Amino acid sequence: MLLIAVGLFAIAAVGGLILATLHFKKKNLPLPLALTHGLFGAAGLVTVLLFVLRTGTSSKAAIALALFVVAALGGFYLFSFHLRKKALPSTVVVIHALVAVSAFAILLMATFLGN
Repeated sequence: MLLIAVGLFAIAAVGGLILATLHFKKKNLPLPLALTHGLFGAAGLVTVLLFVLRTGTSSKAAIALALFVVAALGGFYLFSFHLRKKALPSTVVVIHALVAVSAFAILLMATFLGN
């Protein structure tokens, strides 16, 4: 199950990297890409949540889940700017990315090194 989450978050990460690159180049951010990024991130989040609920342990996966929730909240905040056609705050873009990358690294450890 964690391997599925890794795949979903990897796809979300590619979309996020493209979005961040476009943002810092001051280009328009395509709404379909933002939606796809969020959809894959949400699917990964639900997958990790189901794993944590099934195993019932406080583990690396649970830590990754908590960090992914924080990243998702930042993502919703950023998406609100996108919908209002306002410039995204670069600081929040960076924090969102750093939290998500940290969560992904912990998820990788949980998946490949054991929970």
